[in-house]
Amino acid sequence: MTAALTPLAAADPPALSAANTGFMLLCTALVMLMTPALAFFYGGMVRAKSTVNMLMMSFVSLGIVTVLWVLYGFSVAFGTDTASLVGWSSDYAGLGGIGLTELWHGSTVPVYVFAVFQLMFAVLTPALISGALADRVKFTAWALFVALWVTAVYFPVAHWVWGSGGWLYELGVIDFAGGTAVHINAGAAALGVILVIGKRTGFPHRPARPHNLPLVMLGAGLLWFGWFGFNAGSWLGNDDGVGAVMFLNTQVATAAAMLAWLGYEKLRHGAFTSLGAASGAVAGLVAITPSGGSCSPLGALAIGAIAGVLCAMAVGLKHRFGYDDSLDVVGVHLVGGIAGSLLVGLFATGGVQSDARGLLYGGGLGLLGIQALGVFAVLGYSLLVSALLALALHRTIGMRVAEDAEITGIDRAEHAEAAYDLTADDLAEADRDGGAGGTGGGHPVRPVLAPAHANVDTTALDTTLDTTAPATAEKKEKVDA
Repeated sequence: MTAALTPLAAADPPALSAANTGFMLLCTALVMLMTPALAFFYGGMVRAKSTVNMLMMSFVSLGIVTVLWVLYGFSVAFGTDTASLVGWSSDYAGLGGIGLTELWHGSTVPVYVFAVFQLMFAVLTPALISGALADRVKFTAWALFVALWVTAVYFPVAHWVWGSGGWLYELGVIDFAGGTAVHINAGAAALGVILVIGKRTGFPHRPARPHNLPLVMLGAGLLWFGWFGFNAGSWLGNDDGVGAVMFLNTQVATAAAMLAWLGYEKLRHGAFTSLGAASGAVAGLVAITPSGGSCSPLGALAIGAIAGVLCAMAVGLKHRFGYDDSLDVVGVHLVGGIAGSLLVGLFATGGVQSDARGLLYGGGLGLLGIQALGVFAVLGYSLLVSALLALALHRTIGMRVAEDAEITGIDRAEHAEAAYDLTADDLAEADRDGGAGGTGGGHPVRPVLAPAHANVDTTALDTTLDTTAPATAEKKEKVDA
């Protein structure tokens, strides 16, 4: 995306391209789809009694961020630069002073198209944070946090990275579609908030297994689909083939990361899980986001494989260090974003989006150093400001629901709804047998292998119960008798 704002000089000024404009509108729709896709992905990974809340934490971002983006967000992120830190243009405030065919700087698409495309990035980024906070945050507090966070963190950081005059932009940090501005930003924010609000009740000893793995796979598949618009669209057209390379690299890195995660999972835990496949794919998507416009397809293979293994290893850090990252936003988005951003410094070929070369292509350590500065600047700023915002809300209106609401189910407490319409008998049986987030106890049970991810404490597998096998065994005994 950075290079798209500074195209090579041309003899004639660019003219509006109907083809590129149509392409960008389609990409915008794909990126919009990623937010409900994320809701499904996260919603399947939580317990049944938290599903509605998880869905709503993503969906509400579509409302809040859209309104703020129109009022002032686009102007702060992409307006005229002030001190290399923020932007502002009165024509962009309210999006009222923009001509219908006015082109975005150096591109062939209208400003309105660029603005709505970037809006979808702004919507998705705070939604990513929500996965770290599953089961325990008041919905009102979350909505206020989203509004404050995009204002104080996302809009300024987007200007740093992509806005003309932004200090990371001018420094030459390569972030094609959001490794720093989106994924490191969201991952660091997640870490900052969970350090303030604390752990879920019962973490890490009470199992919190994913309640609906098909929903997780559906969400991951839709994310993968939408990510083509997220990445390829960030070039704002495809007149020179760079967007096509990014499209291909998105597929390649995602596939490599999925296989790498599954291989690590098999070696480490003894099974290939659907949760591992979905998580590995997302890790690859995250890592290729900043780097895919600067590397070759072989480089994308390497980046995806490295990210898949690193993220699979990183999800266990919460048990080692004792922080409760419910759905591994830190392990996947922060670590994946760091990996993808830094690997630009190794795998940039100098022949795609720019002439900047990485270490493996004769470029020396300069680009790697620039990338590292961008990574840790965004990480540190987002971590600190996000923690302060969470602390302010926690000390005033309170961010956490009551312990009773957390135990009985945040869906009923915060939304007066449930994801599944179960009768009282169904609920009693689910609680007795360990379903819907219960811990079992109705039958003799055997331990089963847990996925190397998210809701499962893999250090305590003997507490994770397979309640379907005993019922099957009982039926078989009756038949044999």
